Amino acid sequence: KTLMPVGSYEKGKSPYGVYDMAGNVWEWVNDWYDPDYYAASPSRNPQGPSSGKFKVIRGGSWDLTPENLRSARRDLNTPSTTDYDSPAYRNFNSGFRCAKNQ
Repeated sequence: KTLMPVGSYEKGKSPYGVYDMAGNVWEWVNDWYDPDYYAASPSRNPQGPSSGKFKVIRGGSWDLTPENLRSARRDLNTPSTTDYDSPAYRNFNSGFRCAKNQ
């Protein structure tokens, strides 16, 4: 169990050509976490709560069981702690997705 190079799983590519939406590392997203938000949110393009204590991470990482690996999978993490503020901080199962409009 370890990280894999981007694009290692051709069959896991989305219909839009995006690789690794689940299972390599949790991905930080811009949404604040609210466990009840989606129960009353719009079904199309929900914007998420405007503030909160925790940020959303999505997709799961390589250390989860297969049934938990899906792009809709979400969890929470604190965006700012003493450890996270350190330039030396590293996490084995969280990361970012870089994207560009073409």
